[in-house]
Amino acid sequence: MNYLYFLYMDFLAKYNVPKILGNITFYIIPFCIIAAVLLVVVLILVLAERKLLGYFTQRKGPNRVGYWGVLQTLADAFKLLIKENITPGKADRFLYNLAPILVFVPVVTVLGIIPYSGEFTFVNTSTNIILYVVLAAFPVLSIFLAGWSSNNKYSLLGAARSISQVLSYELPITFVVLSIVVLASSMNLSGITLAQYSSKGLAGWFIFPCIAGFCIMFISILAELNRCPFDLPEAESELICGYNTEYSGMRFALFYLSEYSMLFANSLFLSIIFLGGYLSPFGGYLSHIIFGDSQLASFLVYFEQTFWLFLKSGIIIFVIIWIRATLPRLASYDLIKFSWVVLLPASIINLLWVIVYKYLTGGAA
Repeated sequence: MNYLYFLYMDFLAKYNVPKILGNITFYIIPFCIIAAVLLVVVLILVLAERKLLGYFTQRKGPNRVGYWGVLQTLADAFKLLIKENITPGKADRFLYNLAPILVFVPVVTVLGIIPYSGEFTFVNTSTNIILYVVLAAFPVLSIFLAGWSSNNKYSLLGAARSISQVLSYELPITFVVLSIVVLASSMNLSGITLAQYSSKGLAGWFIFPCIAGFCIMFISILAELNRCPFDLPEAESELICGYNTEYSGMRFALFYLSEYSMLFANSLFLSIIFLGGYLSPFGGYLSHIIFGDSQLASFLVYFEQTFWLFLKSGIIIFVIIWIRATLPRLASYDLIKFSWVVLLPASIINLLWVIVYKYLTGGAA
């Protein structure tokens, strides 16, 4: 980001804009860009999931509104915008209205932590992997507020289920993240990405020495996202939706937007810590292979890095949708038991294995 910072400050200096204004807006503008891009990404994800679920279950999917049904998601978003926001009479109005905002803000923040390329990293702290894990679990507080403030027993039960589910699967995630920190000797996401670099391409990715950790993290993220087969707190096929039963209009849309935004963010996170992030699977970048060491190649390589990151996350999202079309929903007891009895011990064993692997390889990847 240093290069972009100086480029931005030089641009403002040409028009005699005070430096302090540049220092403030430099960190505000990226988050505005993330929020705008996020809306487009969510629309694409919703349409892609509908079309893929239709394909997997031998149905058509959206195919009426617009060519190939591409405008169906826009029509649904517009419908939510024009619907009336109804507040239950005995609800806690302040917390009821605050919950949808609190569930969306952390999502925009975690997307600012992701290193999209070697240069495009908005929040690059030395321990941003810890910051990501904390912020990714923060929406559960908003879910609890939504369920409790609605003054609805079904909403409260959905919120309680969500809290128990997230807390159960947060521990395995923590142990897997610790194993990645051991492998990379860094708690910085950019450092973790660069630690996976190898001249042999994907041979240096952490998924190979930590394949068990990848499986544990993938399953735990499915549970935290309330995705099938772990969609107990918010079962879309049921009449009672869960913690957001009493919400309508734009406030319901914020919960919906947050869910798909976290799906996108967590797929990026998985790609970074296990699949080399923005690194090329070939070891070298195609931009340098085609254009050599020219300035054009140095410019295009950043876009190529973003492409590789998005491609890897897209494959993960595809598998998540595939699982939703394949597996039935787990029972509540089996869901919690699976985390404590299977995933937690497996994540601890995985951490011990990674420590031994790191010692045996002399710290070399």
